[in-house]
Amino acid sequence: MTTPSSDPGLYETIHKRRDVRAQFTGEPVDLEILTRVLGAAHSAPSVGLSQPWDFIVIDDQAIKQKFWEHVQDERQAFSDSLDAERARVFAGIKIEGILESSVSIVVTYDPSRGAPSVLGRYTIADAGLFSVCLAIENLWLSVTAEGWGMGWVSFYREPFLRDLLSIPETIRPVGWLCVGPVTHLEETPDLERAGWRTRRDLEKAMHWNGWN
Repeated sequence: MTTPSSDPGLYETIHKRRDVRAQFTGEPVDLEILTRVLGAAHSAPSVGLSQPWDFIVIDDQAIKQKFWEHVQDERQAFSDSLDAERARVFAGIKIEGILESSVSIVVTYDPSRGAPSVLGRYTIADAGLFSVCLAIENLWLSVTAEGWGMGWVSFYREPFLRDLLSIPETIRPVGWLCVGPVTHLEETPDLERAGWRTRRDLEKAMHWNGWN
């Protein structure tokens, strides 16, 4: 039996991908590339073909500055919740590249897209949210394939971001993504290099025919 051929480029991109914080150059983005990677995100699979995502591209420095200040407050709140040793490690970790990256992209989730009968969401309400995460992953891998970097910022309160960008109450902001050209991508993820956490071995994550 012949083993199907694989695409080494795809696997290389998957393993090369990093959550980028400090390597952004801030160079203006090539709009052709930006459109291409957003097209890849928009091609993600979605429950019931609902495509419940939208992409808000932000290049306004004043908006980015306001969000950055909010993130710093939330970073401090998290730091204050840690014990002394963990806080010491966290102090050396850069958590975002909001001001350094060329653009930011906020990806949102609209649960009403395709409603009331979203095929495939009848028993799993979160399937629409999962679809948005698939679009983000497509974007991340496409950005990496283009030689850019992307970082997902999660130190924020959803109501703040909704107010900042005038997002309707019915729409959920899922992620603020920092995107743009980079000097390089690190071989080892930041949190590993900083000593915050190490990766799990695949063997520990695999189960056969049940949880065992």
